[in-house]
Parts: sequence; C-alpha cells; structure tokens
Amino acid sequence: MTDRPRARRSAPRPETRSGKPHAPPALALRAQSRQWRALGDLPALRAHATEAIEAALAVAPIKPLLGAELSLLLTDDRRIRIVNRDWRGFDKATNVLSFPAAPADRIAASPVLGDIVIAYETVAREAETEGKSVADHFSHLVIHGLLHLLGEDHETEAEAQRMEGLEVAALARLGIADPYADGELVTAPAPATSLHANTPDRPSRS
Repeated sequence: MTDRPRARRSAPRPETRSGKPHAPPALALRAQSRQWRALGDLPALRAHATEAIEAALAVAPIKPLLGAELSLLLTDDRRIRIVNRDWRGFDKATNVLSFPAAPADRIAASPVLGDIVIAYETVAREAETEGKSVADHFSHLVIHGLLHLLGEDHETEAEAQRMEGLEVAALARLGIADPYADGELVTAPAPATSLHANTPDRPSRS
C-alpha cells in the first residue's frame, strides 16, 4: 500500500439491499509463522480477525453469501515475497495480498470469497513507523484485504478515496483512528442489512 497523503473525507454510505441478513464468512485461519504469537494464540488471532471482518462487512456495499468461505494466511516476509513474486511478478515482501475467488460482479454469489495473506514483519515494521499498535494495523489490513475480495480497489484516485472511506468507517466501528488523516474517528455509517481480486499495498499513514 503506497503512502499517499489525502484530505479527510466522509465515509461513503453503503448501498442497502433488502432481504437477506449477513453473517461473517466461514474463516479458515492458518498461522505459518510463530511471530504472530506476539498477538496471541490461534483462538485469539481468530477472534481478532473476526472482529475486523465483521466491521468490514458492516460497511461493504457488496455482501457475501451466508457461509461463504474465506482463507486468512498469517505468514512472514520470506514466504509472502515468494507468493508476491510467483503470482504478481513483484520480487519483494509486502504487507497484504488478496486473491479473490471470483470477479467483482460475481463475488456476491460465490461460495468462496478468496484468500488474504498477511506478513508479520512488514506489519510490525509499518506499525512502529506509523506510531500505531501491531494489533490495530493488523485489523486495518484484514479490512483492506477483505474489501479487495469484495470488489473494491484503489487503481484510480476515485477508487482509492472510496476504498479508504470504507476502511475508515470500518476501523471506526472498532474504535481505531483514521490512519489516512489526523487520527480522529469518523462517524460510522449504519451497517448494510442485506446480502449480496486484487492488488495489495496501501494501508499506510497515520
């Protein structure tokens, strides 16, 4: 995720689609690096990730199917560099990678959402540089990765502003300050009540 200073913006209000309730995806969580123990054991990591997932779903315009599967791999810089090289052609470590299971226009009907991969050393290094806790930055990256799986992107300025607004709103639901602006919380929009891949690289500045 690139460091791109931006003016404060209000979070976009999620689209409302009536009918079906939503619930967190069926989360398949695997910790590939022992460094993640700094944030707790596997049940604690699962609980932390689930909170971030629920916050992202509350503001995401597109909702997944009930029981849709989501894979979250907690790894290290060495392994994510290999994934980044083999799948994206970038021979370097990064903070988060997202691999959607279906195109954005079909993800709402897919029984599998895709995969999120997060590297501990990069997360810890960025958190220290930006003056935030590793736990809060981890929450941000889970939200960022899930929004990618649900069709959000930041290839253009308009897309970036929209996606950042959704991230800020989701983080506010967790009591985490806006990482893109001056640290104040924004008012989170009401959660959408209905149901309905990608580049990494961005959660950044405090």
